[in-house]
Amino acid sequence: MNTEPIRFDTKIAVLLREDLEPWQRLNVTAFLVSGLGTQAPEVIGEPYEDADGVPYLPMFRQPVLVFEGTKETLTAAHGKALNRALPRAVFTSDLFTTGNDRDNRAAVRAVGTGELDLVGLAVYGPRNAVDKVLKGTRMHP
Repeated sequence: MNTEPIRFDTKIAVLLREDLEPWQRLNVTAFLVSGLGTQAPEVIGEPYEDADGVPYLPMFRQPVLVFEGTKETLTAAHGKALNRALPRAVFTSDLFTTGNDRDNRAAVRAVGTGELDLVGLAVYGPRNAVDKVLKGTRMHP
């Protein structure tokens, strides 16, 4: 059995706006990362199974790093992710008032790219590209 540490050349990161309530941070993070595996299936590992043979769903194959920043930092990171064409998911403040996927998508579609009131962004890609997107942010406490 190979026990060498696994090193990833990619990174999964979530950037949250620093003024969110704790419940909002958790909700936004969960929603954001749910989209990554649909467009980047390589981020998903193998299914789990316990010692009794009970199966469990597969999860990400690598850690998800969570960062925080100001509204302005989030807007800048969004622009960098777009310029680098990285797989991304967004969560806007409007989504706190909707209650389903249809209304969530309509709320995002109703606002131009530069006017989105972003509270969260998830990105995936080569480590150095994601690091450049996250420049000026800090790890979530």
